[in-house]
Amino acid sequence: MTGRVRSVWGVQMGRLSRRAFAVAALAALTPASSAAAVPRYPRAATEMRGMWLATVANRDWPSRAGLSPSQQWGELVTHLDTAVRNRLNTVIFQVRPTADALWPSPYEPWSQYLTGTQGKAPGWDPLGSAVEEAHLRGLELHAWFNPYRIANHTDPKRLTASHPARKHPDWVVGYGGKLYYNPGLPEVRAFVQEAMLDAVRKYPVDGVHFDDYFYPYPVSGQTFDDDAAFEQYGGGFANRADWRRDNINRLVGEMAARIKSIRPGTQFGISPFGVWRNAATDPRGSDTRAGVQTYDDLYADTRRWVRENWIDYVCPQLYWNIGLAAADYAKILPWWASAVRGSGTRLYVGEALYKAGDPAQPAAWQDAGELSRHLTLAKNHPEARGHVFFAAKDVATDRIGAMARVVADHYGRSVRPPR
Repeated sequence: MTGRVRSVWGVQMGRLSRRAFAVAALAALTPASSAAAVPRYPRAATEMRGMWLATVANRDWPSRAGLSPSQQWGELVTHLDTAVRNRLNTVIFQVRPTADALWPSPYEPWSQYLTGTQGKAPGWDPLGSAVEEAHLRGLELHAWFNPYRIANHTDPKRLTASHPARKHPDWVVGYGGKLYYNPGLPEVRAFVQEAMLDAVRKYPVDGVHFDDYFYPYPVSGQTFDDDAAFEQYGGGFANRADWRRDNINRLVGEMAARIKSIRPGTQFGISPFGVWRNAATDPRGSDTRAGVQTYDDLYADTRRWVRENWIDYVCPQLYWNIGLAAADYAKILPWWASAVRGSGTRLYVGEALYKAGDPAQPAAWQDAGELSRHLTLAKNHPEARGHVFFAAKDVATDRIGAMARVVADHYGRSVRPPR
């Protein structure tokens, strides 16, 4: 098992290869339908049908820190089997939730969400196994990374002693109750790229995926303290906002080029907050009145990444219901279709399955047919090449049958993801 920690399965099975054992274990530990459910795709049909599998704070997997390797493995393959059962074709697996790793990384510590202790090896290789198990089932596996988030607290002493953030305290900014790497430092940008690309070098991942966290979401009354970095590196910019956007543009552009150099077949996709800019701010913006605009608040020029083909796909989080006054799904979807039109960037739509049946959500989300209507609307826009659902736990529980309705109405047969 070159370059990987030997899994508990390899230990138990001696010389039997991981892949051979995975096939045997799949038949033994999962329902009989799972092994037989590897889909046979029609040649011409392509559509993204994905789900996010979140690990931060044990959101989806593992269900809690400290499970045994066999329990973790069992939960992981159950999520993959759930994807197959719902005729999905892609799993976006969060493997670097907080400047840590779900694979044996020489750059960053093992994630605390595995064992409960940051830096403690879990006894197996979750990312390596996830790639293999996904491929056995005919699923693509996209590795999901968070570039700059270090911790969901502000105490560096709670990080393991060997953590890069403790070795380089000048890289760290506390903001909004969390710790972040400073995107304005070239050495930070170089480091986080190396940390993420280590996984791309080691594993045949089908995609590299970022979500919406670049500069942090604004917190009222607080300032992200990058004064020193701006003074040192921001001299060529008209203002700090332009400099910050350039920092994120550099990260995206450099990652795109390096991914293609290391593993040419691997896609690079980003799932931003769904509003680039409101039309009241910029006539090129969407007919929305969102409180957050990625261009202005997160310093992420998502429209430019699309128009300049820096990314293979964009998956905006359109987590709003049809008819919502501030951000109507029926209005923001056509804006994104227009944004990608004529570019080489594919559009997938991020869907808020987690809201379906949540009593805290508006009445529209108590209707099991809301998400199905989203997919029906998307069929009017050929630029929309599929959907990704947040998130795996909600696909499994399907609180009010919204996912089942999507499958019944739209996923009558298995298809390949676009390429």
